[in-house]
Amino acid sequence: MESRFRSGFCVLVLFVCVCIGGLGSVTGENRRPKNVQVAIRAKWSGTPLLLEAGELLSKERKDLFWEFIEVWHHAEKDDLDSYTAKGCTKIILKHVSSLLSEQLASLLQFSLTLRSASPKLVLYRQLAEESLSSFPPADDGNSNLEVKETLETNENLETKRSDPLLVGVNPRGPAGKCCWVDTGGALFSDVADLLLWLHSPTERAEDSFQQPELFDFDHIHFDSNIASPVAILYGALGTDCFKEFHVNLVQAAKEGKVRYVVRPVLPSGCEAKVGLCGAVGATDSLNLGGYGVELALKNMEYKAMDDSMIKKGVTLEDPHTEDLSQEVRGFIFSKILERKPDLTSEIMAFRDYLLSSTISDTLDVWELKDLGHQTAQRIVHASDPLQSMQEINQNFPSVVSSLSRMKLNDSIKDEIIANQRMIPPGKSLMALNGALINIEDIDLYLLLDLIHQELSLADQFSKLKIPHSIIRKLLSTVPPPESNMVRIDFRSTHVHYLNNLEEDAMYKRWRSNLNEILMPVFPGQLRYIRKNLFHAVYVLDPATSCGLEACFSVRVIEMITSLYENSVPMRFGVILYSANFIKKIEKSGGDLHASAAKDDSQVKDDISSLIIRLFIYVKENHGTQSAFQFLSNINRLRKELADSADDALEMHHVEGAFVETILPKATSPPQNLLLKLEKEQTYKEQARDSSMFVFKLGLVKMQCCLLMNGLVYDSSEEVLMNAMTEELPRIQEQVYYGQISSHTDILDKFLSESGINRYNPQIVVDAKVKPKFISLASSILGGDSVLKDVNYLHSPETIDDLKPVTHLLAADITSKKGIKLLREGIRFLIGGSKSARLGVLFSASDDADLSSLLFVKAFEITASTYSHKKKVLDFLDQLCSFYEHTFILASPIASESTQAFIDKICEFAEANGLSSKAYRSSLPEYSAGEVRKHLNEVAQFLYRQLGLDSDVNAVITNGRVIFPIDESTFLSHDLNLLESVEFKNRIKHIWEIIDEVNWQDLYPDVDPDMLTSKFVSDIIMLVSSSMAMRDRNSESARFEILSAEYSAVILNNENATIHIDAVIDPLSPSGQKLSPLLRVLQKYAQPSMRIVLNPLSSLVDLPLKNYYRYVLPTMDDFSCTDYTVDGPKAFFANMPLSKTLTMNLDVPEPWLVEPVIAVHDLDNILLENLGDTRTLQAVFELEALVLTGHCSEKDHEPPRGLQLILGTKSTPHLVDTLVMANLGYWQMKVSPGVWYLQLAPGRSSELYVLKEDGDASQQKSLSKRITINDLRGKVVHLEVMKKKGKEQEKLLVSVDDDNQSQEKKGNGNSWNSNFLKWASGFIGGTEQSKKEKTLVDHGKGERHGKTINIFSIASGHLYERFLKIMIISVLKNTNRPVKFWFIKNYLSPQFKDMIPHMAQHYGFEYELITYKWPTWLHKQKEKQRIIWAYKILFLDVIFPLSLEKVIFVDADQIVRADMGELYDMDIKGRPLAYTPFCDNNRDMDGYRFWRQGFWKEHLRGRPYHISALYVVDLNKFRQTAAGDNLRVFYETLSKDPNSLANLDQDLPNYAQHAVPIYSLPQEWLWCESWCGNATKSKAKTIDLCNNPMTKEPKLQVYAFIYMCICIRVCIYIFSIGCLSSYHEGARRIVSEWPDLDLEARRFTAKILGDELEFQEKPASPNQPQTSKSDSSSEEDLESKSEL
Repeated sequence: MESRFRSGFCVLVLFVCVCIGGLGSVTGENRRPKNVQVAIRAKWSGTPLLLEAGELLSKERKDLFWEFIEVWHHAEKDDLDSYTAKGCTKIILKHVSSLLSEQLASLLQFSLTLRSASPKLVLYRQLAEESLSSFPPADDGNSNLEVKETLETNENLETKRSDPLLVGVNPRGPAGKCCWVDTGGALFSDVADLLLWLHSPTERAEDSFQQPELFDFDHIHFDSNIASPVAILYGALGTDCFKEFHVNLVQAAKEGKVRYVVRPVLPSGCEAKVGLCGAVGATDSLNLGGYGVELALKNMEYKAMDDSMIKKGVTLEDPHTEDLSQEVRGFIFSKILERKPDLTSEIMAFRDYLLSSTISDTLDVWELKDLGHQTAQRIVHASDPLQSMQEINQNFPSVVSSLSRMKLNDSIKDEIIANQRMIPPGKSLMALNGALINIEDIDLYLLLDLIHQELSLADQFSKLKIPHSIIRKLLSTVPPPESNMVRIDFRSTHVHYLNNLEEDAMYKRWRSNLNEILMPVFPGQLRYIRKNLFHAVYVLDPATSCGLEACFSVRVIEMITSLYENSVPMRFGVILYSANFIKKIEKSGGDLHASAAKDDSQVKDDISSLIIRLFIYVKENHGTQSAFQFLSNINRLRKELADSADDALEMHHVEGAFVETILPKATSPPQNLLLKLEKEQTYKEQARDSSMFVFKLGLVKMQCCLLMNGLVYDSSEEVLMNAMTEELPRIQEQVYYGQISSHTDILDKFLSESGINRYNPQIVVDAKVKPKFISLASSILGGDSVLKDVNYLHSPETIDDLKPVTHLLAADITSKKGIKLLREGIRFLIGGSKSARLGVLFSASDDADLSSLLFVKAFEITASTYSHKKKVLDFLDQLCSFYEHTFILASPIASESTQAFIDKICEFAEANGLSSKAYRSSLPEYSAGEVRKHLNEVAQFLYRQLGLDSDVNAVITNGRVIFPIDESTFLSHDLNLLESVEFKNRIKHIWEIIDEVNWQDLYPDVDPDMLTSKFVSDIIMLVSSSMAMRDRNSESARFEILSAEYSAVILNNENATIHIDAVIDPLSPSGQKLSPLLRVLQKYAQPSMRIVLNPLSSLVDLPLKNYYRYVLPTMDDFSCTDYTVDGPKAFFANMPLSKTLTMNLDVPEPWLVEPVIAVHDLDNILLENLGDTRTLQAVFELEALVLTGHCSEKDHEPPRGLQLILGTKSTPHLVDTLVMANLGYWQMKVSPGVWYLQLAPGRSSELYVLKEDGDASQQKSLSKRITINDLRGKVVHLEVMKKKGKEQEKLLVSVDDDNQSQEKKGNGNSWNSNFLKWASGFIGGTEQSKKEKTLVDHGKGERHGKTINIFSIASGHLYERFLKIMIISVLKNTNRPVKFWFIKNYLSPQFKDMIPHMAQHYGFEYELITYKWPTWLHKQKEKQRIIWAYKILFLDVIFPLSLEKVIFVDADQIVRADMGELYDMDIKGRPLAYTPFCDNNRDMDGYRFWRQGFWKEHLRGRPYHISALYVVDLNKFRQTAAGDNLRVFYETLSKDPNSLANLDQDLPNYAQHAVPIYSLPQEWLWCESWCGNATKSKAKTIDLCNNPMTKEPKLQVYAFIYMCICIRVCIYIFSIGCLSSYHEGARRIVSEWPDLDLEARRFTAKILGDELEFQEKPASPNQPQTSKSDSSSEEDLESKSEL
């Protein structure tokens, strides 16, 4: 009774105290509106704005980088006299703008303020450091010694060691110098030393053998000779040393001495030497923009706040002033204050009152009904609609009340409803110049790149004199989707069909009604229609191996024979060829004419040709089925007579099969017939014609392939039915629309409409392979004269015709390959082409002789003077033939034969009707030096545009590059194919638009002779090559069908080259993000816009329950008083005080960010608790970028479990991962730099090799170079193939197999025991793990045995508080080593600062891990559900591959037993082990949903498990693809919002039939909500479960004690009573909880320097736990800590 009285009286006093305190806090400063400010900074140090500007210009055009250097060097000194960051930025932009058009300059200004080029400079820092570290110390005290001194004193290297992923740490220059030159063999930091080297040809020649590696992003001076040694200047524009080095190296480049490269770097310590503006941005941390911040109104159904007193800490007050121009309940206070300045205090008090009373997160149903339409009306009628939309959807809880009271105009509502008949309500779409943009993936950096490419194209086209209206039409035209569905026209007598569905008797009973193909059938069921709908024709060599087993061709024969006998509704056929015969053709250079002319005796017969001849004979004399039986008999005899199944086919097998096939029907001895046939000329010719037919079709490279109605497939066995399934809907569509009838010959129709006569996999590429394109327009506009000098050749009598297709042949005239390519080009024109022309870019090696130069000169004279002559092509063909046989194939001829060559040229000319006068007058006096100079210009053009050396052969067709050229199989027919494919896919629609222009009317003052077909052909070539560089969607939408009179925002700009169409729901997350993006586009790109508003028509709940800011940079980020660059931040002014808010970041997909400064709990922001602080601040850091990719293996499932490693050249293994089965997906963490990806040592590299450009080396595993130079990350597509002889081996070995291998080998070299011991840190990083381990070594004390790995996740200060208690409870109950794994995504900075000290004190290890949510996996929107998903979805990839087992323990759990017992438990080969839900608390029976309805039916007697504690056998989990299976189930279920209510729990329970669960003994988990008190005493862990019946907050039981602690008077007077209530309530659930909590909080306060406040030390983890009842002298510990 006395206890009750004391407890009740305590409550009464507390109530009075709280009321008094509350009343005091309502008045005064604490009730004034509060603000929130958020920033994200880069992990790397700042980079100079001046260097960033150079990189942005280089992105526009490479030559502009060099122009900018000259402009800056020649700028007036007075002009550079600026002493503020903003002033310097304006000066930089002024010089940049002088090199660009107005629109491009405006966009570059925004890109510069966004700091988008900073990662590129970080990459150069990495290369600079590698340059310095590549020179070992020398004894002679030269510059190499300086490099050593630099490296030893580099203060940044320690930072790099602590974070190995940050490879771009700013180095210190050699001996304090700010510039140096790296030549590969030497490093010069002094100009005098460089000049000595430049004047020493011998040293330059020696260095040319060890040149540094160059990259496609490097700045190579346009006067450089590609054959000269490389000299790379590292330094910063603005320093004196850079200017001095630059001037000398430019001169050396012009003289051909060096290939001059600049890599911009401002070394550490050189900021003071760079001039006034050169260091702006380099000394400040780099704040990023281009992301969103959300403050969501939190659902407090289950209270999840830490009830400790508000923490004291560093006040990060921001001088950000409140925006008084923002409307508050209809008032604009800036204007009121202007009018009544004397009433400022009263007006501001009134404003504060309005702000505190406007927040609403609920409305009545009748107020919600038309809210979307009212919002649309407010936006459309605003003076600035985009600003209005942004203000509404980003502050929606504050403005919703005023919106709901607005009177609605019915015309707006009617138009919205009418539009929603054509588009779903609430759907958002956006298109840029007609091409749809994926709104879900859009971010500022992607949008900027898309806008930039459009503006850049418009700028190029305007410089080409294309009128503005045509430019808009070109940019707005969406090309037809590129179709890889190319049909080969194989119709010929060489096709041998096995059956004919329309004529054969066996199909007579089938129905012939074609409409039956439209009838639905069960999946996999075939339609038996008497019509040749599917023609499956195999192209194969009957005697060779094309697959995994010998004589795969014969297995194909057996397969189609079997399908035929089983009446599969398909027409089967074969085309046979001899691979040996085709090799002979290729050896002769692919010359069909020469091969045909060869005498039969010169071509040795082969076994394939014999089979073809015998096959034809049997078919003609005994029928097709006998012929196919003959092929089957060959394989049967080979197997019967051979020693092994893999023995090669021999002649006697073929002869025996022939005799056996015809013997029953023979009228004479088969052996005599066989001898006769071997000499029969007719069948020989037919066999060779068949092989020649395959060669002409271009199918030789495919070896064995399948033609399904002309579509090309590989001939693996499973492909046939897949090909039929893919073809079916195409036929159904044409039948449906009446384009195919019962009388239509399907094959003739398809092949006549879209069939081609030649197939080349280099030209008709697979959908996964992106063709290579170059922009010829940027080359010409950049000053390249090579293309301007090209003279084109045409087919006879077509020189005056417009030629939309231009083939440029890059031919090395000193090689047989080059001349072969040139001759095929000439034959292409002789064959006749009405829409293509041909230009030649001659190149040659440096030692080209005079005859080669003479040939080039003769060719140029012919093309420029006689291209209109009828027989000019015949002349050139003869000239090429003579040159090839005389100078290429034969021995070199002496120089005195030059005149004989000229005479021969003149002779050919006269014979073909060309005057020899031009040749006789020009050739004897030609300048060899000028020709060599021209050849060098071509070589430099090829290197700059293609990265190719001078002695290469390539074809460039309207910008598309075909390289390398296989001279033996590349024929004139391939140029026809290239012309056809490119014209259809890329050129036709451009030609049609440009053909509309009347150039004579447009430019009446221009000489008509200039506006020729060549001029227009040049325009089409340049435009199509530039537009091919565009990376954009080929899908479009018909926005014009939506009405836009009342409910749309239309912003017209007649001069705009960019048009944006959008459909937006303004009250949606997409609308929140799009409105600021559209505003920034309007400011910097000035597009025309048509935005149709599409809100939901009838709402039942508030559509937005959050505040949102999208962070964009402005010029105000640059200081007006000093050189400081603050960077952009998200600022939320006047946020609600009494609402609990949760902060979420909406960052670009590749970003991994984490909080680094946050005093307050960002999960539970209650601004009324800020005290005097007006602004809550949080700073996040861009920890890393995510490199993602997809790995595939041709004709197989993705190689699940394949291990990949990523690193630099010096450290190849910094990060590792494995490939998922889901889409072959993988991801790794990276930072800006140059990275190398390769297969991990071990089983992965033993079985597989990387395929590079369709080829793979069987000798070694290649590495793939990956460049990260922006903030958009990368998506990498990898293709691997198994090594020869390893095709049947499995990557992942089962447990049984693994055990057997261990017994046999006895060396532990198994997948289970030594599974990638190299893998020490996935994502979390290897170095960090080592560092953490050293911290805790001395704290382990007496811990011994196998380490227990425990995994947990926490978000918010309350759950971090629980987490510390859980850690201590684990450690107090075990003597074994423990390692904790925490997902770092949601941990607060305070916890991450605290955990190393805790680990050291208590003696445990820990590692922080993370994983970025894959883009292809359906993403949760609520933060809590995302956390739940991380508990289960990525277990196979989030941990290092070396980790074998882990236990998940909820943060709010108390452990009472040794977790080693659970860790060692045998879970019977299951990947997961969970505890089933208790069933002995009868009060909760009504809430046990798994005992009724769907769950009861689905579980079928299996238990439903709780997810608070579970064991994961990671080895078994990975082997059985459990992670892949769980993700498949999740993807299926999660799209239904009513599924997976408890995601982390429902998902594994639902998937039990595919991912088995071992049920742990009930004692391993007890919680009050579900378990009865009878079993509590045996509980080994206790969880603070949420109670669905009472919804009691987890800390409510402790409310009394913490309120007592908060109020010191109550502690003093009523300490005994309050503490008695505290302990009595605490022990109701977990008796030891208060002591554990007190210990954790004491330790936290001690680390923060408050240990002097305490009278006692925390108990050691290995000592028994004690509690103190007397706390009267203790202050509130939590108030002195930051948790």
